Amino acid sequence: MPEEAINLQQVSRSLLLVNILVAAVYFSWWLAPGKIGNPYLFGLLFAGEVYHLLMALSFWYTVWPQKKRHPDFVTASSFYPTVDVFIPVAGEPLEIVAQTALAAKNLDYPHHQVFILNDGYVAKKENWQEIETMAQEMHIRCFTRKIAHGAKAGNINDALQQTDGELVAIFDADMAPKKSFLKRTVPYFKNPQVGFVQTPQFYRNAADSNVAGGAWEQQEFFFGPVMEGKDSVNAAFICGTNVTIRRKALLEVGGMQEENIAEDFLTSLLIHAKGWQSYYLTDVLSAGLGPEDLLSYYKQQIRWAHGNLGVLIYNNPLFKKGLLLPQKIQYLASSLFYLNGLIVLADMIMPLAFLFTGIQPVVSSTTNFAVFFVPFMFLNLYTLSVASRGSLTFRAISFTHSSWFLQLSALKSALFREAKAFTVTPKTAQRGNFLFLAYPHLFYIFLSAAAAAVGIMREGIDPSVATNVAWEIFNIITFVPFINAAMKGENRV
Repeated sequence: MPEEAINLQQVSRSLLLVNILVAAVYFSWWLAPGKIGNPYLFGLLFAGEVYHLLMALSFWYTVWPQKKRHPDFVTASSFYPTVDVFIPVAGEPLEIVAQTALAAKNLDYPHHQVFILNDGYVAKKENWQEIETMAQEMHIRCFTRKIAHGAKAGNINDALQQTDGELVAIFDADMAPKKSFLKRTVPYFKNPQVGFVQTPQFYRNAADSNVAGGAWEQQEFFFGPVMEGKDSVNAAFICGTNVTIRRKALLEVGGMQEENIAEDFLTSLLIHAKGWQSYYLTDVLSAGLGPEDLLSYYKQQIRWAHGNLGVLIYNNPLFKKGLLLPQKIQYLASSLFYLNGLIVLADMIMPLAFLFTGIQPVVSSTTNFAVFFVPFMFLNLYTLSVASRGSLTFRAISFTHSSWFLQLSALKSALFREAKAFTVTPKTAQRGNFLFLAYPHLFYIFLSAAAAAVGIMREGIDPSVATNVAWEIFNIITFVPFINAAMKGENRV
């Protein structure tokens, strides 16, 4: 089990300024005349580089050192408003739910009630009655819905109508809180402008499988420098669990947003647009379970991608009244992240196009391009490493890079408003071979081999062919951990 802590390290302003300078030099290469080969491929490639630059700039902005905005009064308090603790359940294993319910019941706080929000009946799960019995034995109230609407968001909204606590704490069925959770989060609500306080998600099973480990490494980066940076400009958002929310703020925006399967993200945006403040604590105050197999990981990621892209398309933060400019930038950056699949696809197409046809998107020597590109790329990687204290691994980067196909699927669904069912991430390893999830990656490997053969037969191993084959190999190498996880099913360590 990994250490229950989030790796954090402040990035110096000087390093970030050097990044900006090197990025400007790199882009001067793209803007210099005489670089355009095939105009369509050049435009596609250049658009991808603009996206990379925008995401890099947003990251540098996020981790730019800022003065801490957390108040001093949060270390101790005699402030004890009533708190309703919600545990949404939709068929998770009984023993996991019981563990979380017991931890919630034992929270060190004088005025809290625990409620099991049981969606097992409407989700057609076999153990819904067992959940009711468990709650009764633990003397915990259980709301079992008989009419389905809005998935998890609807479940929470229905519970809001049956409870009256001033604050609401939400924990997923597997996210057992530490005794100090409410003592650490509630004091922030002394300020009547505070709408919610978010804490990290920690995967206590990160050492149990390669997929859980990779998922945790991604999460640790997000809940480390990314969320801490967002918090510095009052733009940290609700992450579905391990959060305490002011009931008044939640009701003011109509409750959890049922029209988006990333209900937490959209709800946060609307709460911030109403002028509420939020805080993010880096202390690990709850521990739960990450996806242990690639199918579970895939379902989780496609849900997040679909929801965030839905916000980008239909609730674009740039045009949301009430949000401050720094908040708009942060929400936009989070949504734009899931367009990465388009950019990865474009980067995959480029070497194939040249090797199969000889058409070049860019007119330049490999050496000339490398002089500008290599410093930009490695400085970016170094900065990511510094920000994460070295915890961002190749496995985490591989899983992100390899998610291109699921992100494209999510983009299509979001664009055409295709209904996407809310699926709870399985809390136990799913057995089987999930190689079908890597079929697009395997097809790319096949195309790359064929393209390399065609290019070599046509031009021999000249610098242009060698560069494009190397580009293919780079893409393939980044796919390997993902393909390996697909082949090995639950992929236990």
